[in-house]
Amino acid sequence: MTPLNAVTVALLTMAASISVGDVAQPSVPVANSLLVRVDWQEPPMLPREFRNHCSVDKFSGRPYCANHCGSGYQFYDCSTASFGCCHLGHGYCDWQGHLRCTPW
Repeated sequence: MTPLNAVTVALLTMAASISVGDVAQPSVPVANSLLVRVDWQEPPMLPREFRNHCSVDKFSGRPYCANHCGSGYQFYDCSTASFGCCHLGHGYCDWQGHLRCTPW
């Protein structure tokens, strides 16, 4: 398992172990209960209108959509109020449903 995969598994395990009662009320609808999507959103996770200019990352082999962001960017949809473009593989949705792009 690569270090990135190990970190991803650890974060997902930690997120799954937190009880809903301990977390503040989500700012997104309950139907969209995944508040944290670690570093990647595959095309089926995006609303249909954002599934444009989709491709496969040549390094990880994972699919992504750019939705008019430009070459080297990935589109993220965190909530109805927070969505946009980050460098490929460097974006994530925080606990409040806001898009964050890592600085590198």
